[in-house]
Amino acid sequence: MSFTPVLHSEWLKIRTLRSLLGTLVAVSVTTTAFSVLAGASDTSGSEFDLLFTTQAGVYVGQIAAISFGAMVVSAEFRGGGLRLSLSAVPQRGHWFAAKTTAIAVPVLAVGLLTALASLFAARAALGPAADGLTTGEQARAVVGCGVYLTLIALFSAGLTMLLRSGVATLSLLIPFILIVSFVIGDAAGTAIEFMPDRAGQVILQQTYDGPLGPWSGLGVTALWTAAALLAGVWRLRRQDA
Repeated sequence: MSFTPVLHSEWLKIRTLRSLLGTLVAVSVTTTAFSVLAGASDTSGSEFDLLFTTQAGVYVGQIAAISFGAMVVSAEFRGGGLRLSLSAVPQRGHWFAAKTTAIAVPVLAVGLLTALASLFAARAALGPAADGLTTGEQARAVVGCGVYLTLIALFSAGLTMLLRSGVATLSLLIPFILIVSFVIGDAAGTAIEFMPDRAGQVILQQTYDGPLGPWSGLGVTALWTAAALLAGVWRLRRQDA
């Protein structure tokens, strides 16, 4: 079977589940809303980064992106769904490529539109302070936010296929991002800068003094994502549906 009809069938699965579409809406609403709140907050602190403020809602929005990736894959493990899918598409790698493409395309589209909306909304909240941003920095943040959300959703999808459980994936990733990386990350030294979330979010920062730059940081996140997807394919090919 060619790739296009497989991709179409995987997109139909997503489109017909309201919970999945609702998760995409949550990516947009939470990211934009929290970016506006960040823009309206006190901007006088030494840790304030003007560019990151315009996309600060990604801290919350990424949770919805992670949930989307996990839910799309974990739906296959209910009611024998994976067995039926692989009966229709025996080439397991071919099927998983279509599944991940069906995840990546809508997340990227929603991510880019959300990042643009967050930028304009946060600029309005920031007022004259936003004039300190260059066009190049703003374009980098918008593109970077969309790509980052896509990578983190795919990372979640690959991990879900590896663990064969959406609950296990969410139980692992969400506490890591909210507690380990965000709360105690600075105490962990340089190593924390190479974690998938911290590395990828450098592209949203106006100033950065760590070991990674904007695009190299996003590249590290892409490597984490590729590793998770390859591990997922390995598990898919070696275990029964």
